[in-house]
Amino acid sequence: MTIKERYEAARESYKAVGVDTDQVLLALKQIPISMHCWQGDDVTGFDGAGALSGGIQTTGNYPGRARNSKELMADMDKALSLIPGKHRINLHASYAVFEEGEWADRDKLEPKHFAKWVEFAKERGIGIDFNPTLFSHSKAEHATLSSEDPEIRAFWIRHVQACIRISQYFAEELGTPCTMNIWIPDGFKDIPADRTSPRARLKDSLDQILSMDYDKSKVFVAVESKVFGIGMESCTVGSHEFYMNYASKNDILCLLDSGHYHPTEVVSDKISSMLLFFDKVALHVTRPVRWDSDHVVLFDDETKEIAKEVVRGGADRVLLALDFFDASINRLSAWVVGMRNMQKALLNALLLPNEKLAALQESRNFTELMMLQEELKLYPIGDVWNYFCEINGVPAKEDWFSQITAYEKEVLADRK
Repeated sequence: MTIKERYEAARESYKAVGVDTDQVLLALKQIPISMHCWQGDDVTGFDGAGALSGGIQTTGNYPGRARNSKELMADMDKALSLIPGKHRINLHASYAVFEEGEWADRDKLEPKHFAKWVEFAKERGIGIDFNPTLFSHSKAEHATLSSEDPEIRAFWIRHVQACIRISQYFAEELGTPCTMNIWIPDGFKDIPADRTSPRARLKDSLDQILSMDYDKSKVFVAVESKVFGIGMESCTVGSHEFYMNYASKNDILCLLDSGHYHPTEVVSDKISSMLLFFDKVALHVTRPVRWDSDHVVLFDDETKEIAKEVVRGGADRVLLALDFFDASINRLSAWVVGMRNMQKALLNALLLPNEKLAALQESRNFTELMMLQEELKLYPIGDVWNYFCEINGVPAKEDWFSQITAYEKEVLADRK
């Protein structure tokens, strides 16, 4: 049977439980995922920052890391060519592209330093999301927006304000809003004597940042919490409770990273609550293994649950991005696997008879609900996925991997 014939058979199976797979494929194509640039170069960036800091680590030394913007863009191009649909790219401020002999510190960054990225995005018809880079810098050694040193704090306030201006530039040039996400590594290795003062300084810093004039319809400012990091195991200043309350009070977004909570917490359980009180919520989907280790996203239970909540809460209300960096495997393969898995999870959620399942729950018919949820797991989602790939002009099944191995031999092998 051809891929199309298998799809037509699958369509009938799903039709029997009230799901229109043709409509599902149209809906899936309309959900963009923001692909993070930092998987391609192990979060190194182009501003000469050197070694990673801020509780972030990459492990492995697989050959072929992108060493400059030209290589990174080529690698992203190749990865995107193997992922169905139209997506976005997600940049950190440390990926500014300077002309030869030019350099600007992070508080002096301007839109012109990202013109090459705008050119890249325009040629491909995609949007850009953005992140200030408050790590891997001499002024981030101890603390950033919560620093007790007023000069350090002022530097980082200027940096984030510069990033808001750059984000608005992206939005205006590309005709699509830019999500600009603030994450800081500030915290304490051991039990702090005073949690309040650093958080008060962080609040004041954010207040100063948001006092600048910018277009909120073009720039969606988000804040991202983290429960701990290496070297800040006992306390992070930017906790979930701090940011959730700050975002609510100041009409900005709260970003949930699926690796930034206690091991027994899951982001999938938080999304519905957040959407009751926020118009939108932003996500960074990653895979923690015992801690915030940013493994490549799999088609696993939690990713499926996250996708279910995205679909049930309204995919247009969730700003979806990925965030992982694995230097132990082919970096392009990591992108493709992670992006395609997120799409598979969304497809799985769209293929569920969600109204019927909800009705069974409302009637407290938990016996039939369990039965149907379990039976649906073996429905032919793979045949629907392969057809989605085929109609979007990308390889189905594992056929894409031969292009990665060829690219590794022809391109990556020459990078020393």
